[in-house]
Amino acid sequence: MTNNQASKASFESFLRKTFKVPLDRLASYLLKIGLQPNHVTLFALLGNLAASLLIGMGHLFWGGMVAALMAPLDAVDGSMARQRQESSKFGAFFDSVVDRYDELVLLAGLLFYFSQEGAQAGVMLTYLATMGSVLVSYTRARAESLGLNAKTGILTRIERAIVLIIGLLIGKPLYSVGIIAVLGNITAIQRIAQVWKQSKTD
Repeated sequence: MTNNQASKASFESFLRKTFKVPLDRLASYLLKIGLQPNHVTLFALLGNLAASLLIGMGHLFWGGMVAALMAPLDAVDGSMARQRQESSKFGAFFDSVVDRYDELVLLAGLLFYFSQEGAQAGVMLTYLATMGSVLVSYTRARAESLGLNAKTGILTRIERAIVLIIGLLIGKPLYSVGIIAVLGNITAIQRIAQVWKQSKTD
């Protein structure tokens, strides 16, 4: 495991341990009232669509608050699936696809916000951030389809979400998209390099 992978695993492990009890309790409650993991996944998407609309209208703080409330639901639907002891290939696929939508709709809201403000730098950085986000996910998916590993990188999905939400809450979204634009694309390049090295050993 590389240093980047170890750091990522450590960070995710810290978050899971810190919030495991409340998230598991919430997951248990949602199961008791008859909800399924896919319902929660869709609810998070609807919430992020609402956050995107708020962002596009210039309500950055409230958009960030809604996005922050939706972010933990990604862990809740996973906890629900584990508690039901049911694993579904479609469920895992659906969750991954909706995760991409969650991120992209928030960036779309920012793209509209910057365009309305006439902030060309913001528009360009948001486009680059979107490109980096898509490529980070695609490089991993494509590598795994070839039986290779591409989990390395300095800015994976959870870090991108945190950076984006913080920027919205403090009213500095330009900083967020700038960080994601640079580090997201660097992460994609890191994964390309990782796959290249693995291909040389085949």
